[in-house]
Amino acid sequence: MLQVRNQRAAPPRDRARQAVPPPTVTDGQAPVNTRDPFFDNAKYLAIVLVAIGHAWAPLRDDSRTLAALYNAVYAFHMPAFILIAGYFSRNFTGRPEQLRRLVGGVLVPYLLFGVAYVLFKRWATDDPNHPFALLDPYYLTWFLIALFVWRITAPLWNVVRWPMPIALTVAALASFAPSLGNDLNIQRVLQLLPFFVLGMKLRPEHFELVKRREVRLAALPVALCALATAYWSVPRMEAGWFYRTYAAQDLGFEWWAGVVMSLALFGCGLVLTVCFLSWVPSGRRWFTALGAGTMYGFLLHGFVVKASRWWDWYDTSWVATPAGQLGVTAIGAVVVTLLCTAPVRRLFRFMVEPRLGWLFTRTPRGAVPRGAVPRGAEAGADGPSRSR
Repeated sequence: MLQVRNQRAAPPRDRARQAVPPPTVTDGQAPVNTRDPFFDNAKYLAIVLVAIGHAWAPLRDDSRTLAALYNAVYAFHMPAFILIAGYFSRNFTGRPEQLRRLVGGVLVPYLLFGVAYVLFKRWATDDPNHPFALLDPYYLTWFLIALFVWRITAPLWNVVRWPMPIALTVAALASFAPSLGNDLNIQRVLQLLPFFVLGMKLRPEHFELVKRREVRLAALPVALCALATAYWSVPRMEAGWFYRTYAAQDLGFEWWAGVVMSLALFGCGLVLTVCFLSWVPSGRRWFTALGAGTMYGFLLHGFVVKASRWWDWYDTSWVATPAGQLGVTAIGAVVVTLLCTAPVRRLFRFMVEPRLGWLFTRTPRGAVPRGAVPRGAEAGADGPSRSR
């Protein structure tokens, strides 16, 4: 991975070029020669929060504080990840090379990890008959199929006149439509769609606004208020709302509650995402390089999470103590960090970034597909066309 050194006094045009977001294994986009540390930092910190949230899940019933932290984190950690994925998707037009990378970086890993998770469950739980369902994403693979659907529809969101109102309407309609069923985890795909569409409409200057000092200062009282609200809501609110996997009727509510909660959770997730991004460092840190491997950490840490449940790791007495809860938090962060490192990425690249040149036809050398943007123009101030 090529790296870019920070420049303290770059002119506006240079700063815009530095804001070009990097493609990852899940973006289906052409590689570029620069990476913005801000986005790598954001992706790494977001994936750490995902892993910590999974580590907290079995402890929520015994600690209202942990339950409140869990709800607060779940309100924005995947929305932040999805918003960034949408930002990296804004130039996706479905060109042949983009489709090749989309299949190789999203669809094929979905199939491989779907099989791997099912085989692991059969072995770990002594359940040899657990089925593999192609249209029923298993555990964390929901994000891959959701990303595939969002990305393949990206050209549509670039041509409709009111993309955000339409996306919010789709999410609200899905929130009270249990008849949609469970295929492709469609509830999550549709209810989280607005964050992806919003990310597509953002530009580098919007992220520069988030980095302003006054935004960082304002984020502190907002975050404290969110934590207080989460603590108050623990015994009063159904945590299933945060997963976006159910319609309102499935959770025992009237249909209109789905509309209200869909809009409320979007607003809450967006505000907390702004708070989160305002605290993400812009320059290089020790963890910046790990941001390129977040899809590895996302997909692989699920095996550790499942093993901890199936093999009763949480039944040990020390876990229930305050020190044990802190220890579990640290373990979650360390495990996902290790899974983002270069040695792990080399070991599992055949699953996360499989080489599929043999599967596709080749574009004649020198030929430019109709409607394609020249490579030089693609890496301009708006970033390249580009997410585990």
